[in-house]
Amino acid sequence: MPPAPETVKVDFIAPRHLAGGGDPAWITVPLHRACGWSHGSDPLMPRVLLSSPDQKALLHLEPEPDGQWWTLRHAAEPDRPAWCASFGARTPVELIAAVTDALTDPAPASSPPPDPYGPLRQIGWSNVYGGSSLVSPDDTAYLQRLGNAEEPGAWFVTAALGLNRPVWQARFGEHTPPRLVAAFTTALADPAPVPRTGGLRNLPTRDPDVVTRQSRDVRAVHIASALDERVRSLAARRTTPPTKPSPHDRLRRP
Repeated sequence: MPPAPETVKVDFIAPRHLAGGGDPAWITVPLHRACGWSHGSDPLMPRVLLSSPDQKALLHLEPEPDGQWWTLRHAAEPDRPAWCASFGARTPVELIAAVTDALTDPAPASSPPPDPYGPLRQIGWSNVYGGSSLVSPDDTAYLQRLGNAEEPGAWFVTAALGLNRPVWQARFGEHTPPRLVAAFTTALADPAPVPRTGGLRNLPTRDPDVVTRQSRDVRAVHIASALDERVRSLAARRTTPPTKPSPHDRLRRP
């Protein structure tokens, strides 16, 4: 009798903003292999740098116990000043990947740009502070934009388990293209659970009244192929072939 296929226990977590950070490779590998971003790292420091082919964008991943782990910077362009976005350690990689996927999409941007508030209002997020901020129905996530209609400012998206229990925060500078903020809020609004391996130690809470967890045994080959499928899908948007995998593609959070 042939041996049973190897399986891995996978937890499917909802809402996704309380699922923990996940595997950074979900972001870094497609940027390198499908989008042509070059990567560099310091063997003596736990950090990774990825730069776009045109050298206008830089993604910096570095563990910062008291700050943001992910920082995305973009140089000024003729129609837009330089901008920056950053994400806390426990920001789900699926949400950050939505931003990098939108940034690297070669298709023309829609006009007018999408409304970042729209996806969240559609799933029942309510207005607070005169409509410049939204809060999720369970009070565990918030969207806020500083400034006013004449001088709009930075965007902040925060996940928290109470007033003094922040989980993560995403920050988008005032000049960040709205389509990238909308990509983030669209991914945030997605009700589909996200997969996590490695047990429950990385969950910000195990409270069944707050998060829903369904565990399943999944064939290891299917887990391994999910990233490859993502790379192929993103590479299909481009006319140039994707970069071949390198031994350094698998980047795990410490």
